[in-house]
Amino acid sequence: MTNIAKGLEGVLFTESKLTFINGTEGILTHLGIPIQEWAENSTFEELSLALLSGHLPTAAELAHFDSQLKANREIPAELLTIIAGYPKGISAMQALRTAVSHLALFDADAENTSADARMAISIRLIAKMSTIIAAIRRTQQGLEPVAPRIDLTHAANFLYMLHGEEPTPEQARLFDIALVLHVDHGMNASTFTAIATASTLSDQYSAVVSAIGALKGPLHGGANEAVMDMLDEIGTPDKAADFVNAKLDAKEKIMGVGHRVYKYFDPRSRVLRDYAAHVAEKQGKSHYYQILEVIEKTVVDRLSSKGIYPNVDFYSGTVYSDLGIAKEYFTPIFALARISGWCASVNEYERDNRLLRPDAVYSGAVDQHYVELQDRQ
Repeated sequence: MTNIAKGLEGVLFTESKLTFINGTEGILTHLGIPIQEWAENSTFEELSLALLSGHLPTAAELAHFDSQLKANREIPAELLTIIAGYPKGISAMQALRTAVSHLALFDADAENTSADARMAISIRLIAKMSTIIAAIRRTQQGLEPVAPRIDLTHAANFLYMLHGEEPTPEQARLFDIALVLHVDHGMNASTFTAIATASTLSDQYSAVVSAIGALKGPLHGGANEAVMDMLDEIGTPDKAADFVNAKLDAKEKIMGVGHRVYKYFDPRSRVLRDYAAHVAEKQGKSHYYQILEVIEKTVVDRLSSKGIYPNVDFYSGTVYSDLGIAKEYFTPIFALARISGWCASVNEYERDNRLLRPDAVYSGAVDQHYVELQDRQ
């Protein structure tokens, strides 16, 4: 009997030097370096360049890359007008998907699929993604978009464009760490989708739009938003254990818990947990963190034997919330970080490209014949 790998689990289709995951031991590395070290010592800009180039950049290389990002932050005025005209109340991911597709129309190199063009477009997309997301949020609120600044880091500039005021160094660094933790995660659904699109020799914009479409689905993006909904539903820490136990007894899912790959703690969740505790205390929202603590303990007590633990989404929502980011923009923030991983993975695959064309086991009828319409029952 033919074995079918549902969800392509365990199927190997390519090699990659970018990201390694050992889900059993809770290990995540980029270029062989643990994610904890990237979060502690690096920045979004540096990790993005490292993945795009395949090596730890020199100071000069990083400075050049940073200057390229800053020089490409602005988006065309025509695109700002288009974004401002989007219907109010639409999905933030729907708006982002459409805006990135629109952006391609203003890029003279959009159809160029050479390695150099893909790299140049990758840099432009990484730079402009934050400007697009901030513009969508502000225009949906009836506010004027805030122009980017070139004297701020990538993380600080996004928060500035989003809120119209410069963040504190601590807020900027916290957001930067959150971006670092989400930059890449192996062959997840959106990264695979981007590669599948690019494998047809389609352009970089189409690959990224495809990835955004995949991320938009609630089984991939959106879990951290669902965590915040769960916290609001629970209300207070004293109700958390009963809530979790009732859900588990009813065989229902706990948001932010469990992962297709990890059978131990997601290492990114361990990094965010400490920052979530610190920021929540400073912002006077410690009850959220206290609820999460109770949920985590209850879940680990009941499900750790099955390899089910909190994932990165478990704490990221509270961090974003404390930074003043509306929960419906948590998934676009995911895209803001993952754009670097998408582009790096596409560029890597394209160096030895082969059209992705999987097969399926046919399980339909056989030996049938066409029946004229008037003779059908």
